[in-house]
Amino acid sequence: MSAAKITLPSHRAYLALALPLTLSTITTPLLGAADTAIIGHLNHPAYLGGVAVGTLIFNTLYWLFGFLRVSTSAFTAQAVGAGDREEGIAALARPALLALAIGLAFIALQNPILSAALNLIDPAPGVAAQAALYYEIRIWGAPLTLLNYVLIGWLMGLSRLKATLCVQIAMNVANIALDVLFVRALDWDVAGVAAATLIAEGLACAAGFVLVLRSRMWRQWRADRSARWKAWFRASKWRSIVSANGDLMIRTACLLAMFNLFTSRSAGLGTELLAANAILLQLHYIMAYFFDGFGNASSIYAGQARGARSVPLLRRTLRLSWLWTAIVAVALTIAYGLVKGPAIGLFTEHAGIQELAAAYSGWLLGFPISAGIGLVFYGVFTGMTETRPIRNSMLISLALFLPAMFALVPAYQNNGLWMSFLVFALGRSVFLALYVPRLCRKIK
Repeated sequence: MSAAKITLPSHRAYLALALPLTLSTITTPLLGAADTAIIGHLNHPAYLGGVAVGTLIFNTLYWLFGFLRVSTSAFTAQAVGAGDREEGIAALARPALLALAIGLAFIALQNPILSAALNLIDPAPGVAAQAALYYEIRIWGAPLTLLNYVLIGWLMGLSRLKATLCVQIAMNVANIALDVLFVRALDWDVAGVAAATLIAEGLACAAGFVLVLRSRMWRQWRADRSARWKAWFRASKWRSIVSANGDLMIRTACLLAMFNLFTSRSAGLGTELLAANAILLQLHYIMAYFFDGFGNASSIYAGQARGARSVPLLRRTLRLSWLWTAIVAVALTIAYGLVKGPAIGLFTEHAGIQELAAAYSGWLLGFPISAGIGLVFYGVFTGMTETRPIRNSMLISLALFLPAMFALVPAYQNNGLWMSFLVFALGRSVFLALYVPRLCRKIK
């Protein structure tokens, strides 16, 4: 195949990518949000706390290997830009094998993982029991969930937006419907929430495989008699994957360390405050995934720019990323300010938890402005597979968060915790932005 013809994207073309990707990515936190909302309407705060802790454990497991989606999308987009069909298929096969191996390892090590997680978070006994119940059901979906990351990443890299969106929406519709059935109708409580998510993730993985098999790239590769399976195992390509994914794993480890410490400190402030902060974190995830949709669009264009070695395309991608980061940050700040009260009410009917969440909800007004650059330009850097700046910016941000938390929480309690959270968010934006001027030199 020859290199793909490169057309510089207009604002309309960028939004045509970004908006469907936003709808697709925002369904990810909706899995946790749906679980939190359904269980939050039950009477006992330990149920909500247990789902919050259980969700944190899986966020830790899955986000640590979130590079499977991100790097798959990047390497696929680069293959599209270079017009290399064989490498495009290999960009799916390599991480799929890795995802399956990691998922099976999670199942084999499920007991020590749960024990270590509960010892680290140290929730109240009632919360710990519910978290363990949630975990012991959902852990069996680990291989399917990680394979789903790869499948979605590959479809994103091909700009198969409708397919990606359909898979994600179907997963969430199934999850919510099963939540209602298992929790409301059958009274399975926390076990029902976990079972609903497990089944929904399995259905999404099956749908993703169907879409891959029906894709043009897959059908053309299968029809090409010169296609070689050996390309999947080229040592140089595996080294590139290991290098990029190692940096992204460190990045995610820093992010998860911050969230784990945040949740652990929340648990130390009481079960109701843990539940209130869990609701606010769900609202934060929704805002973050709005940015991720634009980051994914920037990642696709940046990956195509690197594959085609097109500096004009990269420069255009950078300009679009700066502008739309600012627009989305302002829009999200205004929108959250208008709906934060009713939004909290969607997650729980418990009056005490609602009051606590409302008391601290103002801190999230600073999140879009603080975190926007870090979230959108994360997409640019991953699309280019320039991952060291991502790693370095997160290490520095964590180094700022730790002393802020240890100094501010004893003095200001939960307000200090949220102040530390914003220090981390701002740090990841500032220190990643410092690397942006160097990007164009990478493909000249």
